[in-house]
Amino acid sequence: MRKPFILVAEDDSDDKFLLQAIFEERGYDTPLEFVSNGVELIEYLGNIQLDEENANYPAFILLDLNMPKMDGRQALKQIKEHAVLKKIPVVVFSTTKNDIEIKRCYELGANTYIVKPSNFESLANAIDRIRNYWLHIAARPA
Repeated sequence: MRKPFILVAEDDSDDKFLLQAIFEERGYDTPLEFVSNGVELIEYLGNIQLDEENANYPAFILLDLNMPKMDGRQALKQIKEHAVLKKIPVVVFSTTKNDIEIKRCYELGANTYIVKPSNFESLANAIDRIRNYWLHIAARPA
């Protein structure tokens, strides 16, 4: 079984760089895997081992909403309609701070919705909390 990893669906290269920098700065050994849009996310998930005994899916998905080809909402809907994939926690991580959008994401099955902080230190603190919660605090099925 593979070491737990985080799958990040993010199209912005600056945001990808910042996430990697935070993980390096904090000394986290949790691997990050990146996809750039919803199509790549669904393809990635479709290509990994999904049977229960050899579970090889991410510890959680960090999902941006506004991506090309297939946005995060469409990808979230497909993930949460899939019998096995729906078990993967999905953390929506978006600059969009809109009550209607937040409600919609929860209705589609998001496990958490977090508005991306605008400065590096706040972003790093948010990532610390998200990572700690989903990797060390939350109880999830095996």
